[in-house]
Amino acid sequence: MAGRVTTQAEDLRRRQKLIHELQRQKITFGSSTPAGSFLEMPDSLDAAKGLLDGTLAARAAVKAADGDAQAGAELEKYVSRTGDAEFVKAFLGALGARGLTRLPGSLAMQLRDARAHGDSARMAQLSSHGKKALRMLSAALAKGTNPKDPAYVGDDFLKGLVKEGRALHRAGGTKYSGYQAQALIWRAHDGKPPYSKEFIEVVGRDVIVYEYEQRKDEWAAIKDPLGGRFGGVQLPIVDLAGALGLGTMLRPEAQMGGPCVKSQSSVMEDLFHAAKSNREASHALLDHTPAGWKESVLDYLLTTRWSASRYLCDYKPISDMLMTATTGQDATSKKLAAEMIKILSDEVRGAFGKAGDGNLEITKRDIFDRYAPLSYPLGRAIAANIDQISHILLNQGSFSNVAAKDMSWALVLATANDGAFEALIRAQTEHTRAAFGTVPPVGLTAVNAERLGFTKADVKKYDLDEDGRVDKTDVIQFLKDRAVAEARPFGYLVEIRRQVLIAQGLDDKKADEALKNMVGNAIGLLPVPGSKQVGELGKRAFGEMLGKGYDKFAGAGYDEMAKQVAQRMFEQRRSLDKTHRTLADNRLAVERLSEQMFATAMLNTGMLDGFGVKKQSFATGNPPRIKPFAEMTPQEYSQFLAWARESGGSNELLNSFRTTFRTTSDVNDYLDLDISSSSGDGK
Repeated sequence: MAGRVTTQAEDLRRRQKLIHELQRQKITFGSSTPAGSFLEMPDSLDAAKGLLDGTLAARAAVKAADGDAQAGAELEKYVSRTGDAEFVKAFLGALGARGLTRLPGSLAMQLRDARAHGDSARMAQLSSHGKKALRMLSAALAKGTNPKDPAYVGDDFLKGLVKEGRALHRAGGTKYSGYQAQALIWRAHDGKPPYSKEFIEVVGRDVIVYEYEQRKDEWAAIKDPLGGRFGGVQLPIVDLAGALGLGTMLRPEAQMGGPCVKSQSSVMEDLFHAAKSNREASHALLDHTPAGWKESVLDYLLTTRWSASRYLCDYKPISDMLMTATTGQDATSKKLAAEMIKILSDEVRGAFGKAGDGNLEITKRDIFDRYAPLSYPLGRAIAANIDQISHILLNQGSFSNVAAKDMSWALVLATANDGAFEALIRAQTEHTRAAFGTVPPVGLTAVNAERLGFTKADVKKYDLDEDGRVDKTDVIQFLKDRAVAEARPFGYLVEIRRQVLIAQGLDDKKADEALKNMVGNAIGLLPVPGSKQVGELGKRAFGEMLGKGYDKFAGAGYDEMAKQVAQRMFEQRRSLDKTHRTLADNRLAVERLSEQMFATAMLNTGMLDGFGVKKQSFATGNPPRIKPFAEMTPQEYSQFLAWARESGGSNELLNSFRTTFRTTSDVNDYLDLDISSSSGDGK
């Protein structure tokens, strides 16, 4: 009893102390509205603490907005509280949409004043305090405007942000729009928590329309002959830091950008930065057509407004947002990916023609350069939907309204970027590994079908000689069929890459370093996650590479799976294939990758079971088994591949793959080229 009394007494003392502090700070409960007065009492100690700290933080923010030099340091005390729902509700509730808009405006004006007076010490202090304050505001704003979060402050607050965003504000004799100030908050975001789709639906969509309304006459004038004659440029609305010439003094160091990026940033690019952390938010922005518009926001950003994005050379926010929005496996992501492919295909095809030797050439460099910054996000969108290339090529299908010719021109732009080409090849490699993973194992019968993850109908399908058992002849035929089907999209990708390198005057005989690394790391040798079977020899060979939750990636998109496999191989920190050092071009690299995948398929299906490995350099133990791949030397690995070719009959598979892979007719037809057979055969 004494212990309980002591504990309760201490709790009562803490509560009493907190109530006294609330009274001392004159913090009132509830609020008055035209509909009446509402009294909301905190129902816990934590809620009361949140109310106290949130109100004090809001007061510090107001003081900072009024120019109090000490208020910034006071506000920093509460940076860690933005994860607390009660704190955020009290903070945003007391600050209001107007106060939240005023604070970044005041910080920017104070910085300008310090710079005007040459006060470097004050500039450094204001910059430091300002960055932390903006990041705090951004975290609180993201949490407080998400209806699914307990910190949600209501629909009226979102509407207030729009009202204040469109309004003109004044500080230090300078006028600026509220969105120019709010944009500094969006750009300070670190993605945690992400902005909600509801925030984007209310505020983000209005920002799109607001800039268009403010700039449409000016942008239209640029297109007339007189505007073009005087070198008119499509200027975006810059954020307040950009308008005041503050550069990156209020932007986190991690977001400084590349060498071509101007020190200014626009309101729209800041919005893209805020939207990129949440797929639903990105979808809400891009998959929308404003009232009275004839084009979607995605179309508008990639065509009508694209010159404004180019002006600041600040491509990372829009690129990141596009990748977030188009690389998912959901219906909206796929819809946006197809729309992006079609738009950029139509825009870029006018930059190219057919050279005298029948290869691709750039005829309008300005068009190609205009859209080159979008090549990486475009490549990632296609990689996330890599199965559509096979669908288009093999089945004469389409991806939404993207036909084979559209996909081809989009790939010309995408494969011009090294990183995009790597993503595409990795995704196609995963697609091929998955296709090989569907091949049945040797010995499949109606008796063991269920245990091995197949049906009796599968046995009839795969048993070509109808003897009731899937044998090695059946398996090799299905592997050959898969090899031919997968070789075609591989060849299509690599030939388009080769053509765009030729068009740019680059050395097309040099293999991409990314492909060399994929070969050297034997990136194709793992079975797909969730494989139905692995042969007896394979279980030991794959070893620890399959551990650590590898199977949990089963069912992931090919693009995502490619990243996971690459990470898995990187962890081994071994280069297994010495031939990658002397690869002459990308075609040889892909053929080597295919050989690695054939070897894996043979191990999976049991095609190599029963062949002796005794006295082989890549074998170990008694009875002898294949060494784990991670323990093989490059020489042992090469000898293993040679043994697999001889024992499992993969030479026939390789020849089938190579013949189809090196055929250039798809690229000839869809890009209207005349690639000679000598240039397509790898000589």
